[in-house]
Amino acid sequence: MPKAAPFNPPLDSLPGKPVIPEWIPPSVTKESHNFAKLKSIDLSLMDSEDPAVVESLVQQVKTAIRDDGFLFLENYGISLEQLHRQFAIAQYLYHNISEEDKSRLLFDPETGRWSGYKHPYGFKKTRAIPDGIEQFNWYKDDWEDINRTPTCLRPFIDEIEAFCTYLTGSVNRRLLTLFSRVLELPDNYLWDNVQSHGGPTGEGYFRHALFRPVEKTTEAASKGLRMHGHTDFGLTTLLFSVPISCLQIWGRDEQWYYVPYKPGALVINIGDTLEIVSGGHFKATRHRVYKPPVDQLHEERLSLVLFNSSVGDLRMTPASSSPLIQREGCVEEQGVYKEYAKRMSAGQLVPTNRQWREMQISTATDPTDTVRNRLGADQVLIDGKLMQQREYMGLKVVLPV
Repeated sequence: MPKAAPFNPPLDSLPGKPVIPEWIPPSVTKESHNFAKLKSIDLSLMDSEDPAVVESLVQQVKTAIRDDGFLFLENYGISLEQLHRQFAIAQYLYHNISEEDKSRLLFDPETGRWSGYKHPYGFKKTRAIPDGIEQFNWYKDDWEDINRTPTCLRPFIDEIEAFCTYLTGSVNRRLLTLFSRVLELPDNYLWDNVQSHGGPTGEGYFRHALFRPVEKTTEAASKGLRMHGHTDFGLTTLLFSVPISCLQIWGRDEQWYYVPYKPGALVINIGDTLEIVSGGHFKATRHRVYKPPVDQLHEERLSLVLFNSSVGDLRMTPASSSPLIQREGCVEEQGVYKEYAKRMSAGQLVPTNRQWREMQISTATDPTDTVRNRLGADQVLIDGKLMQQREYMGLKVVLPV
């Protein structure tokens, strides 16, 4: 594929754009904790004219996604200054969104989408115990109607759209090229056959999120959890690294590890769709959001995330034309692929991508839900470890709490 052009955003000083405060990254923790040792991938090496350099990059990616399902991505075309501008816009949102817009654009997860404004009272439209998490999510139809964007952000929508378009069409496309090469498929295989298209985010969505400090009542009810242990249901997730240590991943030793801060880097995690397409060779990333270390408990965590989605009408199966899968077979050691394989071998229909994501969104529970989050309800003990167990269309999903 041609060499990637760097991100070239719209001017931030056009007439009608308010001057907004800069985003100042908070301090990193000084405490010692279990931090994951993640592999870092230099995406700019894809443009090397030396085939050996590119092949080495593919092998690095192969190792990272098979071992961890998580990796850092660096030198992907967006400068630190440009990235901090996007964080400044997200910061401006939460300081300026009106109560009218919060009500008018309120999300409704029962529709199977997170579209709009999430209030800081749990992941249902009806308010529950305060969780301190606010979000705004843009889907395809939100991009198409300016009235579906908070009034305070409308002067900046050109910058937000350009940012998402670059992430999807340049960064994620190059990433999917690398993943296609790992599967020994044509470069455009995943982009052409699996990735959804249309608008800045296809059938996926872009999120501004703000995690305010944990309230004592919330912490007691959730045991420090901000978001359950889970995998993402889509293709890939592009999450920008931030200084507040809340994101944790589940290691091969079945322990939780904080993800360290790497300024400017993208944290990439693999979704369920990619695990299935790869025949289990790629691991969907098991992760959660947990309270930060003590010296960061009173800090706010601002987050920008792009959730890339596969084509909604597809019923996912392994890419049978992959020489890797043909040679090594499929891997059924973990996760959703193992359940998919059972149903497929029994001749039963598996969910479409749209069904898979909408079921999980519409039935999501809060970490503070003491009715569901207990043994005998959604939790089970497996080999002495507490796990969350849900079932969707006959597919059992078991994940660490």
